[in-house]
Amino acid sequence: MVWMLLTLAYGVIKGIREIVKKKSLETSGVMEVLFFYTLFGFLFLLAETALEPGGFHGIQGVEARSMGMIAVKSFVIFIAWICGFKAIAKIPVSLYGILDLSRVIFSMLLGVVVLRETLSPTGIIGLVLVAAGLLMLKLKKSSEPEEAKAVFVLLAFISSLLNAVSGTMDKILTREVTSAQLQFWYMLFLTLFYGIYLIFCKEKVQIMRALKNYWIWILSFLFIVADRALFMANAIPDSRVTVMTLIKQSCCIVTILAGKFLFKEKGIAYKLLCAGIVIAGIVIGAL
Repeated sequence: MVWMLLTLAYGVIKGIREIVKKKSLETSGVMEVLFFYTLFGFLFLLAETALEPGGFHGIQGVEARSMGMIAVKSFVIFIAWICGFKAIAKIPVSLYGILDLSRVIFSMLLGVVVLRETLSPTGIIGLVLVAAGLLMLKLKKSSEPEEAKAVFVLLAFISSLLNAVSGTMDKILTREVTSAQLQFWYMLFLTLFYGIYLIFCKEKVQIMRALKNYWIWILSFLFIVADRALFMANAIPDSRVTVMTLIKQSCCIVTILAGKFLFKEKGIAYKLLCAGIVIAGIVIGAL
């Protein structure tokens, strides 16, 4: 039960993070937000680690194999976030929130194939409902230019797939390292990857603008809190990736409501219907 509550907390915070991402991108560019978002998050984590009993001794002792896997996980997220941020910068946050639900399908399939988890009859019904809700959303006609929209929808799906791969790796890694070790090294690698990208691609960033963009600071803090909850849930032996993936998708309700009340987006009623079908699938699948 504890791992379910931790995963639910992650889902709600994740929904809030999508809103904050959208707000942060109103002032700064995609790569600027990504670099400082991860950098600020790592600095928060660095301060927390230094203040904990034992300090940096708690994050040491990671074997070479596990460190290599953490580096790979970080690179997967590095790509996933670039795709996700570029998508959310161009499409409504309510639409992005529902498209992000596709990671349910990817994660459940990975859980079955890689982790040898079994899908119960209710899990299969839940998966079918999730797929049906996403298909209904795809079939809905939009006033936005189809070609432009299709590119960013594709980026959202790629982001969801890669996030599902990362989530599966989390479950494997937390058998070998603690949640604190995983979060520290993962954030360090991620910050390095974005820094290297900026240098080699000669991306222009405005440091003062980023420092004044308080949405980035909020985003970084929420990221650290949410990921710690998720890593702790993964570390509990009884937790199951297939069920956790379903619970995480509670975030879509937050993004749809934000689309309505904060960003004044259209077609919210239909999106709520699609999300309702998906959520029904999540509840049934989690039984």
